[in-house]
Amino acid sequence: MSSEAPIKRRPRKAFDWSSATIAVAVVVGAVVVYWRDGQARFLEILFSDLTLFVDILPKVLAACLIAAFVAVLMPRAVVVRWVGAESGWLGIIIATLAGAICPGGPITIFPIAAAFVAIGADTGAAIAFITSWTLLGYARILVWELPFFGGEFVIWRTVISLPLPIVAGFLARFLVILAARRKREGGGGG
Repeated sequence: MSSEAPIKRRPRKAFDWSSATIAVAVVVGAVVVYWRDGQARFLEILFSDLTLFVDILPKVLAACLIAAFVAVLMPRAVVVRWVGAESGWLGIIIATLAGAICPGGPITIFPIAAAFVAIGADTGAAIAFITSWTLLGYARILVWELPFFGGEFVIWRTVISLPLPIVAGFLARFLVILAARRKREGGGGG
């Protein structure tokens, strides 16, 4: 048995504004396609999307399971020390390096980032991690950028992009602190 306190999770709604926005966009898109292109095209797109959904669902479930294992297996104290709110420069740099070396697509990366936040990583580290994965991911560089653009382009783009995850991470930390301060001083008004 672990002596650590259970992970505190913020309550999540099954259906929120982002879900509502996507649902409205889907319905409007479906109506427009049906009206403009007819039932045959509508059904073709619908079945294609359902096939894609069935193909991606196991991957999403596996990624969420991996993230859940990460959240349970990683010691909370280690995560807080290395990439928590008090980790300073080192935490942001570690998150940036982790993002650059993590392989996989968004189906893998976002659940892992969410798991780290759930066990003690701060918002700044999570943003540095995701920004680094987006801008500096080695797999994307090797598979896509080098063959299409060549070495000189990749070197310059990487050098120019290097500080961006760090800046994003510290900006996120600053904004979180500012928001917490405003909430304390203003009595939680938003």
